Amino acid sequence: MADPTDAAWHQWDDTPRAVDGVPRGQPVLDRLVALLDLERIEDNIFRGVSQPQSLVRVFGGQVAGQALIAAGRTVPGERHVHSLHAYFIRPGDPRVPIVYNVDRIRDGRSFTTRRVVAIQHGQVIFALAASFQVPEVGLEHADEMPEVPPPDQLEDWGSWARRSGDNPAPITQVPRPFDLRFITPPIWATSMRQPIGLPARDQLWMRADGVLPDDPLLHVCVLAYASDLMLLWSVGAAHGHSLGQDVIAASLDHAMWFHRPFRADDWVLCDYTSPSASGGRGLATGRFFSRDGQLIANAVQEGLIRLPR
Repeated sequence: MADPTDAAWHQWDDTPRAVDGVPRGQPVLDRLVALLDLERIEDNIFRGVSQPQSLVRVFGGQVAGQALIAAGRTVPGERHVHSLHAYFIRPGDPRVPIVYNVDRIRDGRSFTTRRVVAIQHGQVIFALAASFQVPEVGLEHADEMPEVPPPDQLEDWGSWARRSGDNPAPITQVPRPFDLRFITPPIWATSMRQPIGLPARDQLWMRADGVLPDDPLLHVCVLAYASDLMLLWSVGAAHGHSLGQDVIAASLDHAMWFHRPFRADDWVLCDYTSPSASGGRGLATGRFFSRDGQLIANAVQEGLIRLPR
């Protein structure tokens, strides 16, 4: 079990980006793949563990990714997930395994529906519904990708963090097997803090920092995992608040739609906006584009957003 303080766990060490052709982030990415490889207990029952870290609750993206893997393990391989809807019900305990029960709601000619509940200490902590579909041909249109600098023209997170001196402490508590290139300065960056009143928007390029196996479901789960890490940032952006630092934040629900095939170990543009915040909650939406401009996914998440008392 890896020590979360070692160099591979973080992205702003001084080691080369690749050694003997192996990406620097490959060991961390391999641990994420192992984390999503659930133990099958029975036909519809799976067990997963949490990542070795000191967070007081399980990272929501981990539970969502594991639940989707559990659902996918009960679906024929030719059917691909096209949507998921999930609720975060209780904080997860990272010290004990999570049991995932899969309910086979429907197996139709074109669509397969699954419902998954995650259980700890005899209580449901998370619930997910996912739909899978056989490949079909139909109408085609999509949003155009925003005009942004390409990732190779942007500084990687590690170099930028060393130069700026910013240390996003709440973010570093989660393993990050990703190469991140920020287009808009992250709200936690005190040296580049945006003034209040700017648009509630965050943009960055992201890719898994290594090579993933050729499993389409795994690539979807990796994107779902990563989206929960940063999607709500846009809520605080318009108010000059950094979620997890000067604002209390927690995911309440999460929905995603997957439109076209993609690889999570290739560059994905993440375009996040927040249309509303009220009643102690904030809503965030996300669009995800492949590097060639294809809209590959959409996401919507509502989170608990509370100012410290």
